[in-house]
Amino acid sequence: MTHFAELVDGYHRFRTSDLHRQHERWQQLREKQEPKVMVIACSDSRVEPAQIFDTLPGEIFVVRNVAALVPPFEDDGGRHGVSAALEFAVTKLKVEEVVVMGHGACGGCAAALSNVFKDSAPGEGGFVAAWVSILDEAREKVKAEHGTGPNAAREMEYEAVRTSIANLDTFPFVQEAKAMGQLKVHGAYFSIMDGELHVMDEDGEFAFPQPREVTLPIDVA
Repeated sequence: MTHFAELVDGYHRFRTSDLHRQHERWQQLREKQEPKVMVIACSDSRVEPAQIFDTLPGEIFVVRNVAALVPPFEDDGGRHGVSAALEFAVTKLKVEEVVVMGHGACGGCAAALSNVFKDSAPGEGGFVAAWVSILDEAREKVKAEHGTGPNAAREMEYEAVRTSIANLDTFPFVQEAKAMGQLKVHGAYFSIMDGELHVMDEDGEFAFPQPREVTLPIDVA
């Protein structure tokens, strides 16, 4: 089990290893960030986007929350963390792609499916219940088609990604960027059990992608 003191130890290892080896890169990142991709992922400790996608610092702009959800656009003066991150990524950083990544064994999706925290007070699950209410319609759809068994849990996790992608389109600046060909949106699902990443196609179905073929330069020497 890692505690804060061990995290500090890890920082010292980072400072004397990766930070030293990538000194030039970190010097560049001090000036600005220019990520091409935003990843919306779950807060779950087992789902680390930078590790899953094998990226370096500065390559992806990440926001994480319970169940990797995107709420619908709401102009009500509230404190909207995910919406703020999305706005900054699309309108200021000008990311070219947004990826919503759900995952297996998601506690947030399980809470949404079971509605276990319904009517709970803050501190007893109330905040979770309010947040995953984004999936109320998805829950009813999944229960009607799959009941509440193991298959329903996986389908709920898929449906959460689909819901978030649909909610992305309620943001005017997302619609505008897509219409101008400046933004693409992707859905993905990471299976903790087998380490597979499933990518959502245009029909909303998820499949394991094949590795891309990379053409290496020809050595003419």
